Amino acid sequence: MNRLNKRKIQRDPLTEIRELIAKRDWSSLKELLTKRPVADIADLLSDLDKPERVLLFRCLPRTLGAEVFAYLETTDQDSLLKELTDEETRSLIQNLAPDDRTALLSELPAEVTQKLLTLLDPEELKEARELLGYPEESVGRLMTPDYVSLRPDWTVSQAMEEIRRTAQSRETINVLYVTDAASRLVGVVSLRQIVLSRPGEKVRGIMRSPAISISAFEDREKAAKLMERYDLLALPVVDSQGVLVGIVTADDVLEVAQEETTEDFHKGAGISPLKVSLKEATAQLLYKNRVTWLLGLVLVYLLSGNIISLFEGTIAKMVPLVFFLPLLIDSAGNAGAQSATLMVRALATGDVKARDWARVVLREVALALALGAIMGAIVWGVAALQVSAQVGIIAGISMVLVVLASCVIGVAIPFILSKLGWDPAAASSPLVTSVADILGVIVYFSVARWWLGI
Repeated sequence: MNRLNKRKIQRDPLTEIRELIAKRDWSSLKELLTKRPVADIADLLSDLDKPERVLLFRCLPRTLGAEVFAYLETTDQDSLLKELTDEETRSLIQNLAPDDRTALLSELPAEVTQKLLTLLDPEELKEARELLGYPEESVGRLMTPDYVSLRPDWTVSQAMEEIRRTAQSRETINVLYVTDAASRLVGVVSLRQIVLSRPGEKVRGIMRSPAISISAFEDREKAAKLMERYDLLALPVVDSQGVLVGIVTADDVLEVAQEETTEDFHKGAGISPLKVSLKEATAQLLYKNRVTWLLGLVLVYLLSGNIISLFEGTIAKMVPLVFFLPLLIDSAGNAGAQSATLMVRALATGDVKARDWARVVLREVALALALGAIMGAIVWGVAALQVSAQVGIIAGISMVLVVLASCVIGVAIPFILSKLGWDPAAASSPLVTSVADILGVIVYFSVARWWLGI
């Protein structure tokens, strides 16, 4: 009963909205919407049919509409824009925060972007073109130029006047940025410090210098790492001359971190990263992003089959060896995938640096020997009891060797990719598992040849 009541409560907002739209009771609809959180309104928009979605969006006040629009998925944004008039679109684009506007313009098709740019006034157009001029994955695309700037020789009283004058149109005022006459960043000061300081005290005396900052051309992932490391709510962005050109806020960085983590998950499963949500992805896109790895793995397993055929004489002499082949290669693949996953994540979070490779590899060798020993002992016991002591010895020794090799490979591949400047997440489980499969076959039957004296 409780579940049914819960489901009914969850359906109520959407049902009520549809009823109000059907009645054309716009004032009640507007009142209902303004009481709900922005993210919830965006979810409601996504759940409505296109005609209802447009009608609901038109009921929103301009500033609230812009905030809600920024929460929508790109495909929903594109669909909604096609239904709005030029005047409605102009108002929407102008009310978007600069960073949200840049994100929208960079995701839409070029012809749509060009059309939207023509709807901006000259000042906003200049701002949009500047932000779009930065590389696609750079901090410059993520930043907003809406911040409060103070001078070091101002008094706290003057700083408060500047905050009151400009705060309404700024992204955040929790952190204030101190710049010199050439607009170069010289320090930061919190609003708390300003409020608690004496009116006649100079900003220079309470600011923190030097300020932690990032270049507009740096990768946006680095901004996320800096903000996490130094526990920042906003990160100042500078150009090559140290001039403050914008700030990156925590909400933008959180979104970036989520996107990067999702990409790593996709790569870890052997899937090309999706640029849209799974709900919006077409079957054609999913096919394209998954088929490459799957075909590659088919080729790998064909190669494994050919390698097995090279040991036909060994297998013919002792057929029971084949019984333990799947166990060996699967165990080796699992061990290697564990090592790779741990290493990829450690590199991504900065927990391990490329310079740490020797210490990490040596530790992995010791760990792999311990893991291989216990796994090999179990395999030896099972094989000796079920088949023969000879097969048990071969399978046990092989297990130790393939686990050792797979673990080292699982650690080494992410390091190598990182050193080459590639994404370590490309060292995905399918890649390591495939290498381990081939290696397992070679090691197992080579050990068998050596032990049997073939």
